[in-house]
Amino acid sequence: MEVYYKTDIENITHEGLQELFLSVEWESGKFPRELLKAIKGSHSVITAWDGEKLIGLINALSDGALTAYFHYMLVNPNYQGRGIGKEMMDMMLDRYKGYQTKVLIAYQNVVEFYIKLGFKTEDGTTTMFISELI
Repeated sequence: MEVYYKTDIENITHEGLQELFLSVEWESGKFPRELLKAIKGSHSVITAWDGEKLIGLINALSDGALTAYFHYMLVNPNYQGRGIGKEMMDMMLDRYKGYQTKVLIAYQNVVEFYIKLGFKTEDGTTTMFISELI
């Protein structure tokens, strides 16, 4: 396995996104065409590939000056534990070096991973969202 990383979205397909997102059991994988549109609308995207197979992705939404929000960060479970997620996040953090705020929402089972990368919780904040997924 030789993993390589890309910062363009040329080779991303809705089928590849669907396979990746469903591999981690994320509901958004059930909406591959909308997901591709969302990824194309991102401020930045970094992907990980094993040959032609999309195996990891991180994207950022940003105001372009002060704040970057890392919305999706996922690695196919068959490739987890090999430093792929860390490499993608390091690349993304380098891209947004100098921004005042870099934020993400983490599920409890990956909080330790993000702490190791320098993220921390902020006292007094509460994660809130409205989901239209059925």
